[in-house]
Amino acid sequence: MKGPFGFIAIDKPIGMTSHDCVSRVRKVFGIKRVGHGGTLDPEVTGVLPIALGKATKLFYLLPGEKTYQGIIQLGITTTTDDIKGEILLKKKWPKLSNDLIEKYLDNFRGQIEQRPPVVSSVHIQGERAYKRFRRGEKIKLPLKNVIIHDLTLNCWDQKNGLIKISVHCSSGTYIRSLARDLGELIGCGACLAKLRRTQALGFLEKDLIPLPDLIKKELINQPKIVSPLKVLGHLYKLELKTKEEERFWRTGRRLNPSFERFKPGLNPHKYLSDELHAAIAIIDCQGELAGIGSWDESSLTIKPRIVFDAYG
Repeated sequence: MKGPFGFIAIDKPIGMTSHDCVSRVRKVFGIKRVGHGGTLDPEVTGVLPIALGKATKLFYLLPGEKTYQGIIQLGITTTTDDIKGEILLKKKWPKLSNDLIEKYLDNFRGQIEQRPPVVSSVHIQGERAYKRFRRGEKIKLPLKNVIIHDLTLNCWDQKNGLIKISVHCSSGTYIRSLARDLGELIGCGACLAKLRRTQALGFLEKDLIPLPDLIKKELINQPKIVSPLKVLGHLYKLELKTKEEERFWRTGRRLNPSFERFKPGLNPHKYLSDELHAAIAIIDCQGELAGIGSWDESSLTIKPRIVFDAYG
């Protein structure tokens, strides 16, 4: 594979957009093909996975769930559902106990319908919602189904009206919407005061590196790239044994391997027939990722889905 190929996980600093981080990484590595895995608002910090080179094709294979640590401010309703927005309403919050807050939070645990914030990256007729909002358009986004796997109350500050929570949720969940809707349910309004993403696409806080920096266009600290094979460790793997077999793969033809060659060495019939597990990482003779295949149960073959360094 020519050029950088793999992933890094940036600890996104406050005040920068996800696009700002991608632009910096492009300059650091001297490549154009860079993408991020999940937009973070400028005021949000934490885990921002970034793919380099052709690894951008692999985002769809990574686990989509995310985890956040957030602080909700009761008594303030804003245009953007976070503390940076224009204040629409201020109202005193009621006397609340931890048990009562838990009962309110029960309404947001599991599968729920949620309306994204008007300032979001959701598309409306081919245009981002936030662009329409900034032009002064009045918009109401449709409800969407999301899953909140875990919602933990970490701390309740009655004096200042602050609720600290941890959220483990499906992709596409907005914590700003959660804050807004919780405030509506309590009856005093609320907005998101602070947010940090602690897990995304399988990357954790322990995996984070600072955003690489440049001074006078000279690299200070070029981060180590994480191999796609490490990131795709949850997939079944098949190693190509010969140069001829590798040539067969790189010319886009199907493979017909015995089950014994899969890693792990379990019979993959049922597993691979499941659409969620259909992807197979193909490893070349040098131990590098040669592409992604998918299992065809009807012919008991692996058909190419993504082929890296294809011949011809």
